[in-house]
Amino acid sequence: MIDGVTNADALPVLERMVQFAGQRHRLIVNNIANFSTPGYRAMDVSVDAFQAQLGEAVDARRKHHGARGGELELRDSRMVEFNSTGITLHPEPIANNILFHDRNDRNLERTMQDLAENFMTFRVATELLRGRMALLNTAIRERL
Repeated sequence: MIDGVTNADALPVLERMVQFAGQRHRLIVNNIANFSTPGYRAMDVSVDAFQAQLGEAVDARRKHHGARGGELELRDSRMVEFNSTGITLHPEPIANNILFHDRNDRNLERTMQDLAENFMTFRVATELLRGRMALLNTAIRERL
């Protein structure tokens, strides 16, 4: 019974988006912390690849279960590994910047843009998730 409630609607998709954004935030902050570390290469994962994985899982769920919801089965990729408790990221060096004299490939503007975009993704997903949970809470309490 509870699986039908927690797997319904957009809840599993929003949960995975929040997990991904949280893990990616750690990567971006680590890149910022190492801006002045000689030889450090910025690491990241492909947001487009994650979105494609999520889209494929949603399409498969709709095809198999229809509009009722159901289990969201995500497949692991080279950079993103899914498990029952969360997401594990396997980042790779970005390597699209010019190396500085200290062999560091920092790009402050791009990193700050990534941080802002990731924050907005996290914020939107958590707001939508909070709205869905409030709706469930109202239904459980049988109040308007």
